Amino acid sequence: MTAELVRGQNHPLSRNRVEIRVSAGAAVLALAVTGDETGRPAGPGALAHPGARVLPGLEVPDRVGDRHRFTVDLDAVGEAVHRVRVLLVLPPGGPARFGAVAAPHVAVAEPEGAELAAYTVTGLDSESALVALELYRRQGAWKVRAVGQGYAGGLGALLADAGLAGPAAEGLTAAALGLTASGDITLAALPGGAAPTLPHGARSPYDAAPGAPEGPAAPAPQPPDPFPATAAPHAGTPGPAPSAGPSSADTVGGPAGATTGAGAGGAAGAAGGPPTIDYAHPRRRRTSAEAPEPAPRPGPAADPGQPPRPVAGDASGWSMDERLYNQVWGMFEDLARTVAAYRGAVDFADSRLDRELDAALSDPAARLGGSANAARDTARARRDDLVAQARAVLDRDLAQLTAEAEVVEPALPPAYARWSAPVWHGRSTPAEAPLALRLGDLSLPERPELRIPMLMRVPLERGLWIDNGRTGSEAAMTMDTDRLRRAAMDMAVAHAVRLLAVHPADALSVHVIDAAGAGAASLAPLVRAGVLAAPPAAGAEGVTRALERLTRRVDLVQMALRAGAPEDLPPDVDPAEQLLVVHDFPHGFDDRSVTRLRYLADEGPAVGVHLLMVADRDEASAYGPLLDPLWRSLMRLSPVPDHHLADPWVQHAWTFEPDLPPHGSRVLEQALERIAQDRRSARR
Repeated sequence: MTAELVRGQNHPLSRNRVEIRVSAGAAVLALAVTGDETGRPAGPGALAHPGARVLPGLEVPDRVGDRHRFTVDLDAVGEAVHRVRVLLVLPPGGPARFGAVAAPHVAVAEPEGAELAAYTVTGLDSESALVALELYRRQGAWKVRAVGQGYAGGLGALLADAGLAGPAAEGLTAAALGLTASGDITLAALPGGAAPTLPHGARSPYDAAPGAPEGPAAPAPQPPDPFPATAAPHAGTPGPAPSAGPSSADTVGGPAGATTGAGAGGAAGAAGGPPTIDYAHPRRRRTSAEAPEPAPRPGPAADPGQPPRPVAGDASGWSMDERLYNQVWGMFEDLARTVAAYRGAVDFADSRLDRELDAALSDPAARLGGSANAARDTARARRDDLVAQARAVLDRDLAQLTAEAEVVEPALPPAYARWSAPVWHGRSTPAEAPLALRLGDLSLPERPELRIPMLMRVPLERGLWIDNGRTGSEAAMTMDTDRLRRAAMDMAVAHAVRLLAVHPADALSVHVIDAAGAGAASLAPLVRAGVLAAPPAAGAEGVTRALERLTRRVDLVQMALRAGAPEDLPPDVDPAEQLLVVHDFPHGFDDRSVTRLRYLADEGPAVGVHLLMVADRDEASAYGPLLDPLWRSLMRLSPVPDHHLADPWVQHAWTFEPDLPPHGSRVLEQALERIAQDRRSARR
């Protein structure tokens, strides 16, 4: 069965010789680039393109087209290669952006066989080059990850973001794009042979000026590059991705657990000009002259025979936040894998015990002679020995993960950190939106005290639903209804404050619908700080007005983006990201309001409108199956510890525990004071 991936999701590969299949709505150029553990290419020679098609273990197509197939042998790529990225580029002469054609589809398959994993790259607009997916090595095994990282600046921007810049990268861009949409190669050779024909008549940096002596020459003056190397990337970046499942057992996406969106925060336009909206994912913004942050220094050397000492941020990534994010989800994968191995060993030991007991008791002579007792004792001893060995391995792995968690947790930035962490004190104003947001902690019963942060990528492509009803969890059943509802609303307010605190000033606007006013006590800190976009909407009329404003914004932004003019929005449209907190749904909602809410849940995330609901599904049962798509589209969370998160990767039921400010702490109020102060300063 083919694993249908979403942006950021990964999937293990069952074989190391695979076929890459590409289908697109227009003629595209399929390239490949190899990288080290950090993802950086070793140099221009790490890019395979039609003029230099072959790298160890792979060979890319020699022409453009809307269908491509090529084989990758991961056993032959070399020990230094840890990543193989598949790039898709729109060549000159064809469509100028991926948003104007059907979404590209990329699959990893057995050679001439069934597909193993597939990914449709959605959410593209002005991008003309993208990293579709990557094959990467982790602990000796290869996996595929859906990336979907697009670049409006084309191949030049993509190469610059990968760390290839300067004349060599410009020559690679020119050589790779020396094609026509019909698939004819117009370049004669790569540098070192005849000069390629460059788009728009640009001269090659390897050409000698007329009349100059033979040998290397200085680059000739060039017209403005249609593929600037400093353009900012668009669309999403690798991250966890969910599977939309039943509301009673949501999923932690395979295996990372959350989703990443194609939208992102708004940005003000040039001074004195109209505001513009940038829906690019809030990742790094680097120019070709900037280098990625240095890798962390290795920790103290481990004693002989001991595992390496953990270091915070030792995963791959361009920034410390990205490295910590990847390290956290690596810890999640390691915990899932080691517990799955232990449970598998116990299941095997139990099944073998059952078989041996059946065999011992099936012989009447053995039962009468007493030898059956000895056989039973031997079988049970074998079972206990195997379980003890598996438990020793599990304890060793859990001890290593616990040591890593003790190092990583204090190093997490505010967006990832617990409310009790010291990093929340003395926080400075963030310069850009975070990569992800901490929703709570995940644990397994084999070591409940080992808790892994549950991080969800932002902007939130998938809305959140905090269930304030009676669930099957023991903690929920022991709480009275009023306390449970108050805990759910407190949790929603904490998430809203965290989002406000980790975004730049005025980059996020928060709206609240509290039709009956039942959440006033929880909402009081937000109201007192004056950080809401408007007072909480109350009554049926207030609900209607609030939903009308946000649905209008979604419609206008969608039309502006389709027209290619996001700066032409009316002046009353807020360019910031929007978060709508809905309390006590469906109280105060009529049929029209329910329809608008579903519309916001479906269409809002792509244009910067995100949903956080606090509701009891049973109370909405009067609407019947009408609301089932709404519940399934949201990530269900619980205000008390619960094991409702299912893991499709290894079939674990993870225990989710919300992260709330410590009782009696003023950390929430202090964060709101800083948010209000930042906003006042930004508006001066």
